[in-house]
Amino acid sequence: MLGRSRFPMCSRRARRGARRRGFTLIETALATIIIGVGVVAVVEAQVAFSQVNQWSSHSATATMLANEIRQLTINMPRHDPITGLYINSGTLVGWGREANETSVTDLDDIDDFSGVSFGATGTFSGPVDATGNVIPEISAGGQVVMNNGSVVPIEGWTQSVTVEKVRHFRFDEVLANGYYEPAVGTTPGTSVDGFPLRVTVRVFYQAPGSTTPMEVGKVRWVVPADRRYSEIPATGASPE
Repeated sequence: MLGRSRFPMCSRRARRGARRRGFTLIETALATIIIGVGVVAVVEAQVAFSQVNQWSSHSATATMLANEIRQLTINMPRHDPITGLYINSGTLVGWGREANETSVTDLDDIDDFSGVSFGATGTFSGPVDATGNVIPEISAGGQVVMNNGSVVPIEGWTQSVTVEKVRHFRFDEVLANGYYEPAVGTTPGTSVDGFPLRVTVRVFYQAPGSTTPMEVGKVRWVVPADRRYSEIPATGASPE
């Protein structure tokens, strides 16, 4: 009886030992691969989320900077209110900045902004806000960054402005700056200063360490023509 009772006990212990064995090398390797794939997926998802979040932030900043230019120019006439825009001996006079307009505060009409940019490598320092003042860089502590008593502009951003003459009611058709329409019979013409202007502000961002700025946002609008300009004799000459 004693001899017969020992063998079943040994058999049960052997089976329990077999069930308690550790992982094999193949099982361990598979588990490592599965966990590794999961970790990589989580890291990639986090990186993608950070990139999308950063792009959203940049896009909002670009839209804000473009609209600052729109607000800056919203009450300006299309052309210089004193010298006007006209053709003298076949030469267009009055388009773009005049010789004495050397600062942002000198820009007093829409065509003054043609080809102008505001940024580190632009025509003027910038970006600028709706009052023409430089938008400052803000430190992590919430302070305006200064350099030798001057405001440091927000880093990496540039506002680039394009002004184009377009046809009435066909704002997608760009005309030459000196274009005008002479009167035909009883149909009044349109003088060189009598057309709508299409303004486009492109905002670029150049990240630290990058050599190429990237266009982040764009805002475009049309400044309608004052129909009174059509009453000026459309000869292309300076109005009396």
